[in-house]
Amino acid sequence: MYINSMGIYVPQGRVSNEHFFNVNGLTSEWIEQRTGIKTRSKAAADENVDTMAIAAIENAVKTLPYDVKEVGLIVAAHYCAYDTVATVAHKAQRYFGINGAKAVYASSACSSFINGLEIIEGYFAMGKADKALLICSEQNTYYSNESDPKSGHLWGDAAVAYFISKERQDEKDIKILDVYTEGLGDLGKGPGGVCLRPKEDGITMPDGRDVFIHACRYMIHALNNSLKNAGLERNDISRFICHQANKRIVAQVAHQLDLGMERFINNIEELGNTGSASAPLVLAQNVEGIEKGEKVALMVFGGGYSCGCFIVEK
Repeated sequence: MYINSMGIYVPQGRVSNEHFFNVNGLTSEWIEQRTGIKTRSKAAADENVDTMAIAAIENAVKTLPYDVKEVGLIVAAHYCAYDTVATVAHKAQRYFGINGAKAVYASSACSSFINGLEIIEGYFAMGKADKALLICSEQNTYYSNESDPKSGHLWGDAAVAYFISKERQDEKDIKILDVYTEGLGDLGKGPGGVCLRPKEDGITMPDGRDVFIHACRYMIHALNNSLKNAGLERNDISRFICHQANKRIVAQVAHQLDLGMERFINNIEELGNTGSASAPLVLAQNVEGIEKGEKVALMVFGGGYSCGCFIVEK
């Protein structure tokens, strides 16, 4: 598979660490030391999951080497939702006039984007599509409770859109070397590690320590499996991108892999935890700085639990 174009949308609004002292009693220094976050992105009052997704797609269309109407499959893969009936996939189909395409919505918490890639891989293998649009849009602040001292200060908003094809469309296409996912709902706190109950207490993280331990362990597990599938060694990878949940998790993963933090690309300092959009967003934001022929591994972990990794070559 090949990435033909990537688009992003990051709201202009930023919420600083200082904001939370009067809300939940946490100091800026405490938040930064434990999470690495300095500010987080926040959607405006007139923005939502759908509007951010459309903006990210419009950004991607600018460099798309074919007509958007050639897309045969639209996959919305994320956990925040403005409407779970008329999904982002269907809104995108209507907005861009992508007649006849299949449109589906899938969620696996913060690993949703990579599960979306695997869904596309399956449709391509079955011959049911050869061009796809993968959308991930998260408005965490719509659900988060800022007064929650455990996780209210973590969340940011953003959207990404990738156009994917079965065959190469342009010399600038980025090759996807492997896609690996795994459900981990039977481990640790599993389905209770991170929760989103809109009518109750919104998005919460009842046991951050359990999430931390399993995220570190299973992002590496996913990486190792993906490397094996692709016939690669760890040293073949130039740069690494982790799910941007907590910079201490990234540092621990780097330590366990015996790699310097300079090999890891992050955006959590400015944007906070943008959920399943975070890792693909980092790649899209930094792709121009990656040299031709370099390989990048993206590792994710989702509450629920689940993990995944995909490896690309520019």
